[in-house]
Amino acid sequence: MNLPIKILGTGHYVPNQVVTNHDLEKIVDTSDEWIVSRTGIKERRKVNHETTHEMAYLASKKALEEAKIDASDIDIIIVATITENQKTPAVANFVAGLLGIEHDVMSFDLNAACTGFVYALEVAASLIQHPKYRKALVIGAETLSNVLDYTDRNTCILFGDGAGAVVLEKGQEQQLGYFYNTSRPDMTNTLDVGKYIKMDGRKVFLFAVEVIEKSILKVLNDANLSLDDIDHIIPHQANERIILAVSKSMNVSMDKFVMNIASYGNTSAASIPLTLSEYKKKHSETKTLLFVGFGGGFTYGAAIVKV
Repeated sequence: MNLPIKILGTGHYVPNQVVTNHDLEKIVDTSDEWIVSRTGIKERRKVNHETTHEMAYLASKKALEEAKIDASDIDIIIVATITENQKTPAVANFVAGLLGIEHDVMSFDLNAACTGFVYALEVAASLIQHPKYRKALVIGAETLSNVLDYTDRNTCILFGDGAGAVVLEKGQEQQLGYFYNTSRPDMTNTLDVGKYIKMDGRKVFLFAVEVIEKSILKVLNDANLSLDDIDHIIPHQANERIILAVSKSMNVSMDKFVMNIASYGNTSAASIPLTLSEYKKKHSETKTLLFVGFGGGFTYGAAIVKV
């Protein structure tokens, strides 16, 4: 699917509490060398007092500031998350309240696990093609520390907390965004979240390497573009070894991929917008970017946008 969209601003928020690999060595049977060599993660963030909706709000404020617009201009708020603090109201409703929005606004949460932001971006891009809607706020926010079992060394080392947000509006016809989102039902609980995150790491790894390459090639083909037309790829930050495997399989330099997993770990639906926000702080000029995500469900997908 291709839709004309324009991203006006980006923002992110991460808690100030840093959890290093050495911190985890004290509570679970692991080591810094083991974690770095197998995941690329050196540290991650953990909330002190922040809730998911507070982090989403703080990331949104920064995105609105960068876009130079007021919250009163927003018609849609979508929050991609699997870690809402309560079943209802939605995180998006709380964000609207914290932003002081009093006008009509469509607000809801979307659960597509770690692909959530890419899904939400396509949903928002579709809605703003209608004259009823002008601008959308799309947020990925996760408090994964709330669903971690700190006795399970296979999962507690991987995940962190944070949020990222973008503001978008309908673009001109030459400002096309391209989207490919799909799923493959996982009926065996390969990756699921009940009270805690549980995961068969080997199966997830093989799935991820397969569908990242598939999603990249599919969205490029749909857009009639090649990798040479893409400035950078921002993948979901799950495991550095997954991206290394994709890089080798596709014969694409790792320089093409934007990575910050060493600092934040896997922040699920927050990882792509968080990485994008940091990227934009370093690159003020317009870039053509490819986002690619994968996650529990299984969900996966990709998007090409100019930012």
